[in-house]
Amino acid sequence: MFYHLLKYVLLGPLLRLFFRPRIEGPENVPASGPAIIAGNHLSFSDHFLMPTILKRRITFLAKAEYFTGPGVKGRLTAFFFRSAGQIPVDRSGKEAGQAAIREGLGVLAGGELLGVYPEGTRSHDGRLYKGKVGVAVMALKAGAPVVPCAMIGTFEAQPPGKKIPSFHPVVIRFGEPLDFSRYAGMENEKTVLRAVTDEIMYAILSLSGQEYVDQYAAVVKAEQAATLGTKERRFPRVPLS
Repeated sequence: MFYHLLKYVLLGPLLRLFFRPRIEGPENVPASGPAIIAGNHLSFSDHFLMPTILKRRITFLAKAEYFTGPGVKGRLTAFFFRSAGQIPVDRSGKEAGQAAIREGLGVLAGGELLGVYPEGTRSHDGRLYKGKVGVAVMALKAGAPVVPCAMIGTFEAQPPGKKIPSFHPVVIRFGEPLDFSRYAGMENEKTVLRAVTDEIMYAILSLSGQEYVDQYAAVVKAEQAATLGTKERRFPRVPLS
C-alpha cells in the first residue's frame, strides 16, 4: 500500500516535477511475467525514478548500507527504501554476490520485475563501466528476458555527492528485450556469463550514448582514491594562517 502511496501521491508527483521524465520504449517492458530491467546507474535518484514511471511494480537490489544507517535518519531511510520495494544486499565478503543472486531469483520466481545495475555501483564520472556477471547468472537461471535501460540526464540533475537534485529533464529509454534462452543450462560457464553480460552492457551503451570503460567502476574508484591519497601525503595542504 505504501509503495503505491509513494508512487502516486507522495514521491511520484515530486519526481515528475523535478526531472520531467520522458519515457521512450515503454512497450519493451513485458506487461506480465518475470523480467530483468538492467540499466546504467548515474544518480541516487535512479532508484526512485524507475518505479515512478513504470506501470508494473519493480524491485531493486540495493546496497545494505541504505538500511543500516544510525539514528532517526537511518531508520527513516531504511523504512523509505523498504516501502519503495528495495531489497538490501550486503556487498562485502565472498558470499555477497551469491546473496544478491538468491534475492534476485526470488523476485523473478514470483513473476515480478527485477531492477539491476550491472555496474554494481554508481558511476562517479558519468561514464559506463564494465558489468558484473550476476545479471547474466540470474537471466540464465530464471530464463527471464533482460530489458536494457538507459537513464539520461540524472547525472546532471544529481551527481554523486549532491544531496538535493537540480531541476533537469530526464529521458528514460527502454530497449528491446534480450533473449538468452540459447544459453540455457550454461550459467556455470564463465565465458558464457561474460558474453551475456557484455551483450547487455552493449545494449545499454547503445541506448545511453555514454563513453564506455572496460574496467569495473569500483576498481577505478579505488585506484583514484589511492592516487589522491598518495598525492596528499606527498604534498600536504599547508594552512594559510
